[in-house]
Amino acid sequence: MTIEISESLKREIGQHFVLGFPGLDVTPGIVSLIQEYYVGAIIIMKRNVQDVRQLRTLIAKLQSAAREAGHDAPLLIGIDQENGLVSAFSRDTPLGGTQFPGPMALAATDDPVLVEKVYAATASEMRLCGINWDYAPVCDINSEPKNPVIDPSKVSELAAAAAKGLTSQGIAPSPKHFPGHGDTHIDSHLGLPRIMKTIDELEHIELVPFKHLINNGVATVMTGHMALPLISGDDKPCSLSRVITHNLLREKLGYNGVVVTDCLEMDAIVKTYGTEDGAVEALKAGADIVMICHRFEKQIGAIKAVYSAFLSDGLSKEDLTASGKRIQYLKERYVGSWDDVIVPDIDIPAFEKQQYVNKSVQQEAYLRGVVVLQDTSHILPLPKAPGSIVLFTPIIETLNRAIDDPESAFRTPDGTLKNIAGPSYLLFAKAILEKSQTSSVQHVVYGPHDNPSFDLPATTTIIFATRQADQSSWQLKYLSSFLQTLHAKQPIIVLATLTPYEVLSPIAGMGAAYMCTFEYTAEALQSAASIIFGESSPHGVLPVKSAPKSSFLLQ
Repeated sequence: MTIEISESLKREIGQHFVLGFPGLDVTPGIVSLIQEYYVGAIIIMKRNVQDVRQLRTLIAKLQSAAREAGHDAPLLIGIDQENGLVSAFSRDTPLGGTQFPGPMALAATDDPVLVEKVYAATASEMRLCGINWDYAPVCDINSEPKNPVIDPSKVSELAAAAAKGLTSQGIAPSPKHFPGHGDTHIDSHLGLPRIMKTIDELEHIELVPFKHLINNGVATVMTGHMALPLISGDDKPCSLSRVITHNLLREKLGYNGVVVTDCLEMDAIVKTYGTEDGAVEALKAGADIVMICHRFEKQIGAIKAVYSAFLSDGLSKEDLTASGKRIQYLKERYVGSWDDVIVPDIDIPAFEKQQYVNKSVQQEAYLRGVVVLQDTSHILPLPKAPGSIVLFTPIIETLNRAIDDPESAFRTPDGTLKNIAGPSYLLFAKAILEKSQTSSVQHVVYGPHDNPSFDLPATTTIIFATRQADQSSWQLKYLSSFLQTLHAKQPIIVLATLTPYEVLSPIAGMGAAYMCTFEYTAEALQSAASIIFGESSPHGVLPVKSAPKSSFLLQ
């Protein structure tokens, strides 16, 4: 069906979309979206980044397409750079963006000044590439009963520091996922979480960091795909709910900046309203910009659905104009001129100088983010040349779509998990070998169906890594069975490489040293190796409150 709509209205509507595309170069699809549908914002995904030279050229091409199409202002260029495991910009190459710790690892440093330095550092590199918008910091407060609670005031302090660091380098922050995604274990990539909280409960925990950032003038806020039926009166996702986006965020909290949705191709939207109708509902709810990251046909369909909604008076021209002014102000503040953005070649000496400065920030942040949870037997630090070492790391399996490669990358054609360690664990094994000054380091990659039958000498030191073992319980079952094969006082270090929640009470009494890195990046694991062998002292603090005694090791 052909929809007749004026070019001026097309230009106006296009500014209310942020869209993604595949590949390392511009595609006919993304050029069409910019030049025929006048889309005003682009999200750079991990799949679009090879190194900073390629990225700078790519962004210049996108901006050139916008100028050729007569856009009033350059494009907003956003990215999902939370740091840690969600780092679309970072690459382990000579001209790759520097890897920095993620939110929980930074919280473990308990240092807002360092957090600000980290986000200023990552922003300084992104800005050199032409990025002007970051979908960070994460403000979700974990209050799901299965997990310990993070202090709302601490989240507020650290999130504000992150936003300040981004802003200092000309990057617009976007705290997410309003009004708070922490009280659920359901991934909105896969389904719609329902959070049964009242507004009073929300105000005491989830809304605290958002209020703090709003009071400090944060440029944008991202809404999340969860339902709050006790507040909205229905199961409509918050990103599509006028009760949440307009009544709560705009009116009650007084927010007058730009509101952007999380990606409307997540199943929480696809399985309820659909991406196309979801775009209309989000704009009706009060969002300024809707995000659609992947499929060209969904992007076109959503834009045309918005056209239809305007022609049928389902969307207000008055609201669109007011929303457009907020977007215009955001661009004026963060984007710059055409001459600023159409720069096809990055200044390599400037980038390398910045990267050199940022390296010390990276190293400090990673070392200070490692936490020794317990060491009652005084196992740490290990002596140099401690004898034989056996390192256990879990077989790789997918966690969620925001972090991992596709599930198919970890499985054989018949569906069996591949016995692969993953590159960061291989580098961890290498670091253990180098720092231990011993020639006897055995690396065992264990899986859910393996039999832990070992006959290890009493002098062997065990380093046992887990990766989200609170959800992949087979890891703890393997560990429990393995412990039965050990000698009474054999030294063992248990390293949780994602969350402290995976170190559970069934193994609490064995006298092991317990550590947590909060992420399994190579940098985090290498920092853990430095602490294990006494090259650095542990300074990290657990950034969560107490846990139920029946469930968790730490009280």
